[in-house]
Amino acid sequence: MKKVFRSLVLSLLLATAGSVANAQTAELQVIHNCADPVADSVDVYVDGLIAIDNFAFRNATGFLTLPAGVDIHVGIAPKTSTSVSDTLVNYTINLASGQRYVAIASGVLNPGSFAANPDGRATGFNLLVRDNIRDAAASSGEVDFIVLHGATDAPTVDVIPQSSATALVAGAAYTDITSYLTVPAAAYRLNITPAGDNSTIVASYNVDLSTLGGGAAVVFASGFLNPAANQNGPAFGLFAALPNGTVVEFSLNTNARVQVIHNAADPAAAVVDVYGNSDPLIPDFAFRTATPFIDVPAGVDITIGIAPGTSTSVNDTIPGLSTTVNLTAGQTYVVIANGVTAPGSFATNPDGRPINFGLFLKTTVRESATDGSNVDFFVLHGATDAPTVDVIPQSSAAPLVDNAAYGDITGYLSVPASQYFLNITPGSDNSTIVASYNVDLSSLGGGSAVVFASGFLDPAANQNGEAFGIYAALANGTVVAFPLNTNARVQVIHNSADPAAAVVDVYGNSNPLIPDFAFRTATPFIDVPAGVDITIGIAPGTSTSVNDTIPGLSTTVNLTAGQSYVVIANGVTAPASFAVNPDGRPTSFALYVKPAVREAGTDGGNVDFFAFHGATDAPTVDVIARGVATLVDDAAYGDFTGYLSVPAALYTLDVTPAAGSLVVASFAADLSTLGGGSAVVFASGFLDPTTNQNGEAFGLFAALANGTVVPFTNTTGIDESNIRFATGIFPNPANNRIQVGLQVKNAANAQVQVTDVTGRIVLNRQAYLVDNQLLSLDIDQLPGGVYNLTVIEGSSLQSAPFVIAR
Repeated sequence: MKKVFRSLVLSLLLATAGSVANAQTAELQVIHNCADPVADSVDVYVDGLIAIDNFAFRNATGFLTLPAGVDIHVGIAPKTSTSVSDTLVNYTINLASGQRYVAIASGVLNPGSFAANPDGRATGFNLLVRDNIRDAAASSGEVDFIVLHGATDAPTVDVIPQSSATALVAGAAYTDITSYLTVPAAAYRLNITPAGDNSTIVASYNVDLSTLGGGAAVVFASGFLNPAANQNGPAFGLFAALPNGTVVEFSLNTNARVQVIHNAADPAAAVVDVYGNSDPLIPDFAFRTATPFIDVPAGVDITIGIAPGTSTSVNDTIPGLSTTVNLTAGQTYVVIANGVTAPGSFATNPDGRPINFGLFLKTTVRESATDGSNVDFFVLHGATDAPTVDVIPQSSAAPLVDNAAYGDITGYLSVPASQYFLNITPGSDNSTIVASYNVDLSSLGGGSAVVFASGFLDPAANQNGEAFGIYAALANGTVVAFPLNTNARVQVIHNSADPAAAVVDVYGNSNPLIPDFAFRTATPFIDVPAGVDITIGIAPGTSTSVNDTIPGLSTTVNLTAGQSYVVIANGVTAPASFAVNPDGRPTSFALYVKPAVREAGTDGGNVDFFAFHGATDAPTVDVIARGVATLVDDAAYGDFTGYLSVPAALYTLDVTPAAGSLVVASFAADLSTLGGGSAVVFASGFLDPTTNQNGEAFGLFAALANGTVVPFTNTTGIDESNIRFATGIFPNPANNRIQVGLQVKNAANAQVQVTDVTGRIVLNRQAYLVDNQLLSLDIDQLPGGVYNLTVIEGSSLQSAPFVIAR
């Protein structure tokens, strides 16, 4: 190709001589990316003079210094042109002084003769101009580049590194030019995929930037996805124009990435040889080992054969244990050998899933995490005799893996790199723990893994194969065995209102567990050994050893590994000296145990709690969140409720007898700061202290997971405190404003809140209250509905409902 550059600078200076004195300048790089065969080589005219003769497709100039601040007329003509009168298209550009540009010739001369753009973008010949172009990277070890989607018949695409889940370029349509991207100077494999579907690879490229440290580039997609529909023009490719005009073509990636994991627990397959076609791929491949990710040729048939570990050639492949695969270039796979070679000699799968030896295939696999502080992993249920299971973090109600049967592979999960205790439970019963594991991911930040269930739940029924366990294969081929979790989690709450038990010592076997344990205090959740008998003894706070345990106040427990418990010490040591329970429930001192408890909420905006009726002389009660709902229904002494999840807000809780509407007591429960947390709400003390050794009076309390005990403010008898409503809310229903009359003993600052039916605070004001005041509140910004007005001053609280009618 003849490529003659006449001085573009000289041409422009001559064209503007006499009209521009001391001209300022700009820099421009020109790239030819018009794939129309008619324009495979063009002549470029500037202000009527030839500037670039025979400018070939996929070629570029270096940065040219041009006058700034004047109109420059650019014409594109066939390569056979003899003068500017032969130009096909003309453009006028005006460059800013000191600026650096790239101009990219793109499109086709006659769009009607070419395939239309799938997104409806115009494909006519055009000059795409971009400013703020760099000729070097900011860092010597990095490469800065922009990307142009320059293929007229290609749809909107993503550009994503192989084995990654994070797109480098997202949602780029024809003619889109990205902002600058900065990456380490290294070799990459980049996949072109339809936007939003990174599992479908249109093409994959080897993009070697390792020699370009400190440099910059313009990366451009070029050519046609379907040349046959585009005048047999050049095929699609990926290129980079460097600042000096060099254009680099990135080669097609012809490989896939594959990791292989041996998870077949059949003792006969403890060690195998793996062949690809007739070649040994993985000799002496042992159970519960893995390869690192390796390159494997794509686009060709590969027959995978499994042979005994003693094999000498592919001819020793075990009958029935071969399969043919054809991998996609740029795709990343995990292949897991699983199952048993003779299913009739092993326990059947409880869900009826076939368990014969086979290869489980997972595509679109990651070799690293999408976030440097997280670990990305998927999970395989690979235990042939195990039923459908859930995997659930200890002390949680939200499964990480839900209803996974043998052979199921989950999608990717991304979690902070930390330590977890994970319970395996039947799919429909998270309270029954099959096994619990200590899963320490704290050192794997930024990494990826394949977590797989392995082995047999019942080895005796499965040729005495390896027992069940949980393992993780890392991207480098390391396989990590997660140890069994041998602990339970326990929180203990002291709620015995007996004055004689105001402070106690708690022993576990002969060891002091909780010394000087005071009434209405709680421990945080702590680890306690599981699977062993622990004798819990309660002794006076002055005890010196377990021998001081109060007669009758000891019990033996055996906790389940992975389970989380709340244990509440409740009742009285001498029931005959206290009022009897109105429902005839026994009130003797005892430990009340609640399993399957949570240390955190299931929703960051909610609080999860259960309630415990721990007041010995109180009847069966309801607890009503005023204006919201009944939270506790018909709870008698010693009863636990199930979990309730409510928005983190301020509530007024009314305690009523189960059979009536009379409010026995009311409490202000401020849960507004507890979003994402959990609690145990417990009724405590005596309704009538005078008949109960003058013990502590009735109250409602909440024990948080960290051991903090929060008292709810008793608002019963608020009429005798500092403030009261002297009138009802009016008008009611209201539209723009509500008013209420107040009686105030002592002038004070107060908090005025409006909550909606979910308990969410929608208005929050401060007000200075004086006696005989008419409190007025503007509500015109609130939608129609039912609300509650609450006025709080110190320990005084008044609350009443109202309706907004729109």
